Parts: sequence; C-alpha cells; structure tokens
Amino acid sequence: MRRWLAALLLLLPPSLPAGAVEFTLAGTPEQGALLYGRTEPGAAVMLGETNVPVAADGRFLIGLDRDAPAEVTIMAGKDGVIDSQTLAVAKRDYAIQRIDGLPPEQVTPPQELLDRIAAEREQLVAARALERLTLEWAGGFAWPAEGRISGVYGSQRILNGEARQPHYGVDVAVPTGTPIRAPADGLVVLAVEDFFYQGTLVMIDHGLGLKSTLMHLSTLEVATGDLVTKGQVVALSGASGRVTGAHLDWRVNWLGSWIDPQQLVPPME
Repeated sequence: MRRWLAALLLLLPPSLPAGAVEFTLAGTPEQGALLYGRTEPGAAVMLGETNVPVAADGRFLIGLDRDAPAEVTIMAGKDGVIDSQTLAVAKRDYAIQRIDGLPPEQVTPPQELLDRIAAEREQLVAARALERLTLEWAGGFAWPAEGRISGVYGSQRILNGEARQPHYGVDVAVPTGTPIRAPADGLVVLAVEDFFYQGTLVMIDHGLGLKSTLMHLSTLEVATGDLVTKGQVVALSGASGRVTGAHLDWRVNWLGSWIDPQQLVPPME
C-alpha cells in the first residue's frame, strides 16, 4: 500500500545568523520516498556528497533509495553561508524470496550475455545521468497503466544462496497491446528495443534528476528526444526482455536512487 506523503516541514532554528540559507522539505522521510524541497534562488544543495539539482526558483528534490541509511545529511549554501540538517529515515520491510536448487545457468548468464548486459547498462546509466533543471514533475503523476499489481518495490530473490538485485519498480499485469501512458510530463531521453533484461523500454526525464522507465513493452510510440505530456500514449505493453508474462514494469530513479513509484500516485481503484 502506498503511504500518502505526510506533511513534514523542517525549518532552520530562529537563532541562525543573519544571511543564513533556509530550506524546507515536505514528504515522509522513509526508504523509497521522494521529498520536495525549497530554498533560496541561487543556493546550492547537497545530499551527503551528492550535488542536488536546484531550479531557478529554488525548488529541488531529494530521493531516498530502497536501502537509504538511517540518517542522511542535507546541506544548503549561498554566498559562503552553509547550513545542514540531519534527517532520520524510516526503514521499510521488503518481501524476500529464497529459491534453492536451480541449475547454475538459470542464475548466472553466460559471458556473451554478460557483455551485452554491460553495454546496455552503460546506455541506461548515461541516459539517467542527463540533467535538466525543469519542473515537469511538479504537474503530478498518474499510473501509466492500470491492472493487477503483480510485483512491488523493494522485493528481492535469493537464488542458490546468492542475493539478486532487488526489484526497484512496480509491476502491473496488463495484456500485450495495452496502451502505456507517460506518468508525468517530460522529455524522452531513451527509447530502445530489445534490451536483454528490460526488453523494449522508454525512459522519460521529469526534471531535477527524476526519471521514469517503462519496461517490457511491445511497441514504441515515441522516440528519443520527444517531449511528452502526462497521459500521452508512449508505447504498448508486452512481454519483451527477461519476463515470464506480459506486464508493465515502471521504475523511478533520482540521481541513482530508486524511488517507490507507488509513493507518487494514488491507489488504483
């Protein structure tokens, strides 16, 4: 179940010296959450050692990864004045499935596939690294497709004793050919076919480091470089890539941190 973003306002204490940089954060600080920040125009913001993109009006985002630590430090600075706040991050419980006795070839792909997977990963990392100081995310998010939720954020399998990569998205079971819509406004930064794991996919940049990836598609309706609006059909669903059946896998990434997509949308009716 998605937790609605609770009102959380972090204000700097009134005893700060003149000229201190103030910032606020709204959201529920837990693993997988997206927080909405605001500071003075022209200020710089950091999350730990990560430079946080800041829009011209001072708005910024903070993404808390699936395995975010119990505390994170956020800093804002301008004209040589810096303030920092330490934020307590609530830990979440994830579904863990252990499967033993699998043939080795079902756990680790052969070398020729590993080379292909590495090359495809480079494309994904490069697309996620593109930075635009835009605010398309501010228009809100909607489900890219509706159906039975067949996979949830954070779940993980342990195969033959080896922990596999956690599931960083939400799976929606829909028949092949179902229209898949942009969950929010943005720019298509990657639209490709036939990746080994992800199959045919569309990646949309929503601004300030926030990106959606829609995977296992059958048909692309957009191309890299297209601007899209929330609700626009960008693809048709399918069963491409490494899957066992037709579904949509929707993932949300912020500067390398994976966000729970269900935190961004209301529950499906």
